[in-house]
Amino acid sequence: MIRTKVILGENTVMGEYCVIEDDVVIGKNCAIGHHVVIHSGTKICDNVRIDDYACIGKLPMKAASSEVTSIEKPEGAHIGNSCIIGTNAVVYAGCFLEKDVMVADLATVRENVLIGEKTIIGRGVAIENHCTIGAFCKIETNAYISAYSSVEDRCFVAPGVVTSNDNYAGRTKERFKAFKGVTVRKGGRIGAGAVILPGREIGEDGFVAAGSVVTRDVPAAVIVAGSPSRQLRNVPEEQLLKNQE
Repeated sequence: MIRTKVILGENTVMGEYCVIEDDVVIGKNCAIGHHVVIHSGTKICDNVRIDDYACIGKLPMKAASSEVTSIEKPEGAHIGNSCIIGTNAVVYAGCFLEKDVMVADLATVRENVLIGEKTIIGRGVAIENHCTIGAFCKIETNAYISAYSSVEDRCFVAPGVVTSNDNYAGRTKERFKAFKGVTVRKGGRIGAGAVILPGREIGEDGFVAAGSVVTRDVPAAVIVAGSPSRQLRNVPEEQLLKNQE
C-alpha cells in the first residue's frame, strides 16, 4: 500500500506488500524489498537499498516506567545516499544516517541517533536513543550501545560488546545525578565481549582487550585488559590511527 502523498524518484523499484505512509520521500534508483514499512516523514535519498521486512521511521514507544524515552514525536528518519538497510532492521524516527551507512540484518537504531558516513552497524546490533556514532566506524554483531553514548570517527566495537549508563541499576533517584553513557574517542577499539561501565571514556586510539570490564577511563593510545581492566602497555606505534594508510 502506497499512500497518495508519497514522492518516488525515477527508477526506484518496490517489492510486494510494502506500506509507504504519507509524506515519505524516496529518491532515485532505490531498491525497496518485500514487506517493507516506511513511516510518515521519512526521507530516503538516492541509490538506497532496503531489504525485506525492514521498518524505517518507527515511532518510539514509552513504557510507563521509562525515564529516558521522550514522549515528544521526533522528526522523520533520514537515510542518506547509497545506504543499505538489512532484512528485519528497524530504524526509528529521528535517526539521521549519512551516506554509505550499512545497517545489517536484525539491527535496531533508536530515535535521535546520528550515524556518520561509511559506518557499518552489524547484524543484531542495538543502538539506543540519543547516541552519536561517527564516520568510518565498525560496530559488529550483537554489540549494545547504551543511550546517551558517543562513538567518534574510525572506532571499532567488536561482537558482543556491552556498554551501560546507570550505576544504580534502576534503583533510587540518585542514579539520575550520574546517568551517562560511554564515550569512545577517535580511533578507539573495544575487543569482543568487553563491558564498559557508565560514564567511562576510552581515549583516542585506546584499546580494550577482549573480555575486559572497564571501570575507569582508558588513557589515549593505551591497551587495557582484565576484570577490572588495568593498563597493560601502549598501543604499538604502527597501529596508531595517524600511521594508517
